[in-house]
Amino acid sequence: MKSSTLCNDAKLEKEEGRWIVKGDPTEGALVVAAAKADLWKEEIEKEEPRINEIPFSSERKRMTTIHEAHGKSKIAYMKGAPEIVLEKCNKVYTNGKLRKLTDEIRSQILAVNEAMAIQALRNLGFAYKELPESTTSLNEEDEKDFVFLGIMGMIDPPREEVKEAIFMCNKAGIKVVMVTGDHKLTAVAVAKALNLIGEEGRVLTGAELDKLSDEEFEKIVEDILIYARVSPEHKVRIVKALKAKGHVCAMTGDGVNDAPALKMADIGLAMGITGTEVTKEASDMVLTDDNFATIVKAVREGREIYGNIKKYLTYLLQCNIMEILVLFIAMMVSPESKSAMALTTIQILWINLTTDGLPAIALGVDPGDPDLMERKPRDPKESVFTRDVRIYLTAVPIITTTLLLIGYFYYQPWLGDKNLIEARTQLFTAVVLIELAIALTARSLKHTVFKVGAFKNKFLLLAILSSLALQLTVLYTPQLHSLFDVTYPELFDWMVAIVFTLITFFSIELGKYIAS
Repeated sequence: MKSSTLCNDAKLEKEEGRWIVKGDPTEGALVVAAAKADLWKEEIEKEEPRINEIPFSSERKRMTTIHEAHGKSKIAYMKGAPEIVLEKCNKVYTNGKLRKLTDEIRSQILAVNEAMAIQALRNLGFAYKELPESTTSLNEEDEKDFVFLGIMGMIDPPREEVKEAIFMCNKAGIKVVMVTGDHKLTAVAVAKALNLIGEEGRVLTGAELDKLSDEEFEKIVEDILIYARVSPEHKVRIVKALKAKGHVCAMTGDGVNDAPALKMADIGLAMGITGTEVTKEASDMVLTDDNFATIVKAVREGREIYGNIKKYLTYLLQCNIMEILVLFIAMMVSPESKSAMALTTIQILWINLTTDGLPAIALGVDPGDPDLMERKPRDPKESVFTRDVRIYLTAVPIITTTLLLIGYFYYQPWLGDKNLIEARTQLFTAVVLIELAIALTARSLKHTVFKVGAFKNKFLLLAILSSLALQLTVLYTPQLHSLFDVTYPELFDWMVAIVFTLITFFSIELGKYIAS
């Protein structure tokens, strides 16, 4: 515990009655463990102040510090991966005595390390070495002939929500791969607790990866679920191999050396709490809470935003194509193109204002389909005009245009005894009602509105009611009749408009039901 506290950059401070760890959480756990044994870092640092160090790195997997001991001699403390620390030792400290580190004892220590790792413990080995009094620095070549002190194991249990997040990833067609510097057995134990790996999942260590050529690695990269004892350089190889297989790859990291891998990945995710500034600058996104579950939430939100773009784009294009077809066909069929314009300019502008405005905005904040995270990832090269969108843009305008023209020509002077203003009023009203119905069906392009919940998007309902209220204001305010070239609609006019609206609504919903 003394060595774990001195060979350590974390601090334990008391703020407002609470103990706060300042520094790396792993090192913080060591300081806390020592404090519980009444070994306070500030006190023992006064007795043995640090004079130099060789910092920890992912490549070295160890850290060494030099301290003054008792004011005269010098002493070095080392901590790191147990098997790495053990390689640097030739003695072991047992029951207050120094013993030669034989192969038998070495095997016993490694067996203990593996037994602890199987329990999902993150293990650190500790050692010390007495140095000549003149020593002021140490290089990596001098890191040998240490005395092994022992192993400390700590558990870093995954957050409860991570297991559910991984389950959601699997349903969404997203493959989760663990990349860690921990022992292979520790990684496997944690992965099993999260249901990340089964009997068929493969595990690869950094040492095993170094023995593979790029071509050999690409052949098996899709089968690997866990990478253990890896360095940041290995992350670059992993990203490169996955991208070579055509995958869209997101990589997480926090250290300075993780920056190249994050830069190479399609989406680099830096840790916002433990991540370095270099990593954050190299990344595409910063995870402010360092929580894996938040990544899954971001995926859902991204899918939701993209889906909503498709929804309101499809909705607007359906309505606009319908309006163009109605105006064009009516103009071509009518004998007098100018006097027989199906809708006036101000009516067209009003329709676009009431139906293309608020409902489209409301669709932009739609909560999304319930099975959004059960769909496979889309092809990045896929156009927004997918097959279902193209069907909507073809079928719906044909149905609605046919209905609207039937109603309009019924009122036309040369086909009946009604005048043009009444024909425009009926068409004007029917268009608004139909487009508001289309807006309601646009809540989902795949499922019926009854399945996704007709009342879940309160903003859309408010938008539809507001648009309907605006339309009624125009129709039943006498002062606006001359401006909009309308008259009071009769009961029969409303019945025709409502029937057309219901036909449109149920035609779309029936089509979605059959397709699904």
